[in-house]
Amino acid sequence: MGRRRARRKIMASETAIGEGNCLGWAARDPSGFLSPYKFDRRDVGRDDISVRITYCGVCYADVGWPRNHPGNSKYPMVPGHEIAGIVQCVGANVKRFKVGDHVGVGTYINSCQKCDSCNIFLEVQCLRGVNLTYNSVDVDGTTTQGGFSRFIVVHQRYTFKIPDNYPLELAAPLLCAGITVYSPMKRHNMNQPGKSLGVIGLGGLGHMAVKFGKAFGLKVNVFSTSISKKEEAVSLLGADEFVLSSDEKQMKALAKSLDFVIDTASGDHPFDPYLNLLKVAGVYVTVGASEVKFSPISLLRGMRTVAGSAAGGTKDIQEMLDLCAAKGVYPKVEVIPIDYVNEALERLIKRDVKYRFVIDIENSLK
Repeated sequence: MGRRRARRKIMASETAIGEGNCLGWAARDPSGFLSPYKFDRRDVGRDDISVRITYCGVCYADVGWPRNHPGNSKYPMVPGHEIAGIVQCVGANVKRFKVGDHVGVGTYINSCQKCDSCNIFLEVQCLRGVNLTYNSVDVDGTTTQGGFSRFIVVHQRYTFKIPDNYPLELAAPLLCAGITVYSPMKRHNMNQPGKSLGVIGLGGLGHMAVKFGKAFGLKVNVFSTSISKKEEAVSLLGADEFVLSSDEKQMKALAKSLDFVIDTASGDHPFDPYLNLLKVAGVYVTVGASEVKFSPISLLRGMRTVAGSAAGGTKDIQEMLDLCAAKGVYPKVEVIPIDYVNEALERLIKRDVKYRFVIDIENSLK
């Protein structure tokens, strides 16, 4: 019944679809409800690429921003920042790409290109502020619109080659979920075979942390408060061990045994029990945007490090895509048509997805 109601709303809204050269699905207000919307993409500049979008992943940001959770949403808003597609046009200065290439676009589409962060290819930490793929400002002053649309125009620096042998629908989630865990794993040397990694949470980010951990030759322990996650963690994703984090006996047995922990959980949870699992000089990285609370003693006693991370720079993104193709690292996805997106967002809120929704833009956005 809910899906029929959603379809009726979409049909009713089509009379106010707007005008422009690109068709997408947009939120019009903080309800976050998405429906068809036409808008204008900017012209292709000398350093730009026009990408025909074939697939776009669905991130939790696509729940929050359309509903104005950050308080800065601009409407109409076309979400989507896990974009995979095919080059359909290139600017005069573009040499790295040609028409027909498989490419990806992630969470940002420009930066100042001059600051200390940009100069070391950490553009996501641009000191002058990064230009996000949607709900931000483009080079022409217009509001950026995301990948729930037919095509996008992006500066070549922020476009990434997807190897021809890598399926585009599986590449899409790498552009946010994948790089969000890959980047800190590389930065903190979590790629040393034989070391031990703990992964907290088993959603879109967590399942990629497990897959990268195994690709790097780590012993991977998955921590969850739900025993129902055990089978999928070990049998489906290949984790070495599953630990029920609410079981004090299991947690104590692993005290001071892990070299690294990646925390992908988004809900509030205690940090000290997990910090105490780290060896001396162990590293704990949080990427899940939960509130961080812990005792300083948990750090002092073991010389431990706590760090945060968000997405990654352009060099890391391309390196990650190449590694995934070379080592056969593939996210688990559920491909959906665009007209199912509102239901998918509700399921995402309920964590009812294994492990990333990907919209088939090419075959369903007509």
